[in-house]
Amino acid sequence: MTAPGDLMQALFLRLKTDESLSALLGGAGLLEQASDKAAFPNVTYGRTSAFDLEIGVDNDNDQLVTLHVWSKAQGEAETRLIMDSIKASLDGAALSIGPRGQTGLSLEFAEARYDEDLAVYHGLLRFRALTQESA
Repeated sequence: MTAPGDLMQALFLRLKTDESLSALLGGAGLLEQASDKAAFPNVTYGRTSAFDLEIGVDNDNDQLVTLHVWSKAQGEAETRLIMDSIKASLDGAALSIGPRGQTGLSLEFAEARYDEDLAVYHGLLRFRALTQESA
C-alpha cells in the first residue's frame, strides 16, 4: 500500500523536476501547506482521501489527492497555465512509490475561480491515485 505521505512526496518530486512548472512558479512555489508569507503564485498540497465507501474501510491503494493553485495575477490566465502544466505532468503518469507497485494518476476534477475573501485566483485539481501491486 502507498501511504498518503509517500504519495505526496512522489507527487512533489515529480512537480519540482518539471521545468515548465518551475518557470511558471518562479522556482520555489511548491508548498506542503498554505502560508500567509508565501510568494505568489504557488501550489499547495491539499486533502488526501483514502477511504473506500463501497467497503467502508481505509484503502491506500485508491486515493484522491487535491492540489491547490494560488495566484494574485490580474485575471485567471496564470492560474490556468499553472493548472495546465500540472495536468500535463501528472494526468496519466505512473509513479513508483515504494516496493509495492506502480501508482497511476488520473485527473478527476479541475476548477479555477476568483476567491473574493482572499483576493486571489484559486485553482483546484483532484487526482485519483490507483496503486497496482506487483505480482
